[in-house]
Amino acid sequence: MNEPCGDVEIRKGYDLCLVPRGMAGDVRDGERIPRRPAPEFEEAGSFAEAISRDGFFGTALDDKNQYGPVAMMVLLLIVAAITGTVIRLLG
Repeated sequence: MNEPCGDVEIRKGYDLCLVPRGMAGDVRDGERIPRRPAPEFEEAGSFAEAISRDGFFGTALDDKNQYGPVAMMVLLLIVAAITGTVIRLLG
């Protein structure tokens, strides 16, 4: 009953399928979500090298190297600190 779906169709009353077939790539056997092609990726020797070469936002948001998740956590910490400061000042 879990066959991949194409156009909008209702297989059961609760199972509405809105994802078109082949949206972002090939669907492999046993998978329902199509895979997208991998982005360009270059390894960096350290986090500092990654930031200096690809930039902070390039590393955090575009995943240009292996330190993307680390940069995203640092970005989250910065945004949380700014948000907390603004709430503290206004509250």
